[in-house]
Amino acid sequence: MAHFPFLIIGGGMTADSAAVAIRQHHPGASIGMISAELHSPYNRPPLSKGLWKQTKLEDIWRATPDLGIDLILGRAARSIDPNAHKVTDDQGGEYTYDKLLLATGAEPRRLPNTPEGVIYYRTLDDYHKLRQIASAGMQVAIIGGGFIGSELAAGLAMNYIETTMIFPDDGICSRIFPKPLAIFMTESYVKRGVGMIPRSTVESIAAEKDGRFLLRTRTRDGQAGIEVRADVVVAGLGVSPRIDLARDAGLEVADGIVVNEFCQTTHEDIYAAGDVAAFFNPALQARIRVEHEDNANTMGETAGRNMAGDETPYNHLPFFYSDLFVHGYEAVGETNAALDTFADWKQENQEGIIYYLRDGFVRGVLAWNTYGHIDEARELIGRRLRVGRPEDMKGIIAA
Repeated sequence: MAHFPFLIIGGGMTADSAAVAIRQHHPGASIGMISAELHSPYNRPPLSKGLWKQTKLEDIWRATPDLGIDLILGRAARSIDPNAHKVTDDQGGEYTYDKLLLATGAEPRRLPNTPEGVIYYRTLDDYHKLRQIASAGMQVAIIGGGFIGSELAAGLAMNYIETTMIFPDDGICSRIFPKPLAIFMTESYVKRGVGMIPRSTVESIAAEKDGRFLLRTRTRDGQAGIEVRADVVVAGLGVSPRIDLARDAGLEVADGIVVNEFCQTTHEDIYAAGDVAAFFNPALQARIRVEHEDNANTMGETAGRNMAGDETPYNHLPFFYSDLFVHGYEAVGETNAALDTFADWKQENQEGIIYYLRDGFVRGVLAWNTYGHIDEARELIGRRLRVGRPEDMKGIIAA
C-alpha cells in the first residue's frame, strides 16, 4: 500500500495546477496523482479550438511529469475511506494519504440507447478518434448547440468537413447569447457552410449497414423532423460533475462537491477543486460551480497551496472565452440569457459589451470581439451595482 502526504484524484488541468503549487511549497514531498486517462495532464480547450487551427499537439501538454510526482495512469479511483485516509482504485490498488484533492472533473451527458461509435466529446482520445475518422468530404452531425458544439462545428467547417448541428433552441449558444446575437451567429454559421437544424431534438440514432448513422429528429412542437445521415455523430450535451466518490464517502454534495473558502470539503483533510467543486463566490454572493479553464487553473493552485499549509481563500470570479470562426468573446459572472440583458454595441453584433442583470444588479458581462475588459467586469460585478434601467449601462465599460 503506497502512502502519499499529498494525493490527487484526477489528471486534468486542476490536478496539474494543484501539484505545481504543492511542489513549490514542498520541493521534496511525495505526491501521487491517480487518473483514469492514459495521458499525463494536458490543456483541454485546444481540443475544440486550437487543434483544429494552428495549435500543434505537442503544445497542449502540461509539464506535470517534470514535477517528479507519481503518475498513476489508466486507473480510476473507486472508493475513499476518510477515516482511514485511504483510496482504492478499480484494479484493487490502495493508497493512503495525509491530504487528498478531488479533481475529478465532469463527465459528458449521454443520450439513451445510442449505438456504438457516437463520440461524447471530452478527452484527448475523443479528439484523436474524431481526427482519424473525419476528413474533407465526410459528413458530421453535432448534437447540441452550446459551448462545445459551436466551437467544434466551427473547427470542423474550417477543415472543410461537412457539418450539421441539431439543437433545441432558436440559435446556437442561446443559453448565453441574447436572442438577437444567437440568431445572428446561427445565420453566420449557415453562411460558412454549417447545416443548422434548430428547435429540434434527436429522437433516435441508428447504425446503418454501410457504417453510417441515421438520426431522426423531432421538432419543438412535437412533429417529426428532418432525417440526417452522417459518417460521424458527436454529442455535445453538456456535462455533469463527477460527485459519486465524494457522495459515497459521506462528503456533502449538491451540484458538485461542496467546499469552503479554502477548498476544503466537509472532511478537513479532503479538498476539491475545478469543474467538480461548488464554492461560494463573494462577488456573486452565491455558491457556484464553473467548468472552464480559468477556474481549473486558479482553483487548483489555491487548493494545492492550502493542502501544503497555506490558508488562502478562493475568492476568484473565473472568466471563460470562446472562438467561433472570426468571432470571439470573453465573459465573466452569471451570463444567463434568461436574465435581463443590455447590449452596448460599438457596432451591432460585431463589437460591444453585453450586461446581464438580475433584480437590477449586474451579475455578468460578456465582451464580444473586444478584449482586456475582464478585470473591469469583475470589479463592476463585485460592486453589486444596482441599475435603474438596462440602458443606463451604456458606456460603463468602453469596448
